[in-house]
Amino acid sequence: MTLFIEATLVIWVCITALWLLSVSLKNASIVDIFWGFGFVIANAYYFSQADNYDLRKIILFLLVSIWGLRLTIYLAIRNIGKPEDYRYQQFRKDYGPERYWWFSYFQVFLLQGALILIVSLPLWHVQTTASSPLSIIDYLAMAVWFIGFCFEAGGDYQLYHFKKNPENKGKVLNTGFWKYTRHPNYFGDAAVWWAYALFSIAAGGYWQIIGSIIMTLLIIKVSGVAMLERTLKTTKPQYKDYIKKTSAFIPWFPKS
Repeated sequence: MTLFIEATLVIWVCITALWLLSVSLKNASIVDIFWGFGFVIANAYYFSQADNYDLRKIILFLLVSIWGLRLTIYLAIRNIGKPEDYRYQQFRKDYGPERYWWFSYFQVFLLQGALILIVSLPLWHVQTTASSPLSIIDYLAMAVWFIGFCFEAGGDYQLYHFKKNPENKGKVLNTGFWKYTRHPNYFGDAAVWWAYALFSIAAGGYWQIIGSIIMTLLIIKVSGVAMLERTLKTTKPQYKDYIKKTSAFIPWFPKS
C-alpha cells in the first residue's frame, strides 16, 4: 500500500503541473492527451519499485507502455492545435472564466488523476506481488490484449484517415473494423484492460480487477459509447441505419 501512496503523489505532481499548463494555455483538453500516458507513468513507477522481476511483470510493463504511448501520440496528433473540447468549453461557460481556472483543477484534473490510480489497480498488484511462472491465464491475457490493441489502434487509424477526407463529411464510417462494431476503438480499449485484469488474476489478485470493471463502465456508460451515440444520432442522419445493421460494442457480423 505504501507504493500505491507513493504513486498517488507522483500522479498528483504530474496532474498539478498539467493543470498549471492548461491555465496558461486556457485549454483543459490537454488532460485528455495525458490519460494514456498517466497509466504508463503509474505502471512504470510500480515496476521500478518491484522487489523482483519475473516475465509477467516485464511483459505487463511492455504492453502497458505500448498501449499508453500509442494512445498518447494519437490523441496529441488529433488534438494539438485544435480548439478546446466542447465539454470543457461548456464548463468554462457555465462557471465563468473567473472561477473555471481553479474549478477545473478539481472537476477535471484531480478527478482524472484519481481515476488513473483506481483503474491501475490490476497493474499495481502484478508489479508488487511475488514472482511466479506464467500460466495459461497469462497467455490468454496476451491474446486478449493483442485483439484489443488491434481493434483500438486499427479503429483509430481508420477513423483518422476517414475524417481527413473532406468528401466523407457527414458520412458514417462502416468499413474495416467499423463494419463489425460501431465502436471498435472503445471495444479494443475495454479488451486491453480485461487483459490486464487477467494478468492480475494470474498473479493471485482478484479484487484488483475492479479497475478494469470501472474502466469498462466509463467506456460504455460515461465518457465513451453513450456520449458519442447521443451526438451521432443527432448530427448524422445515416447513423440510424448504421445502428440497425451494426453491433453496438462487441464485434459481430453486420445484419443484412
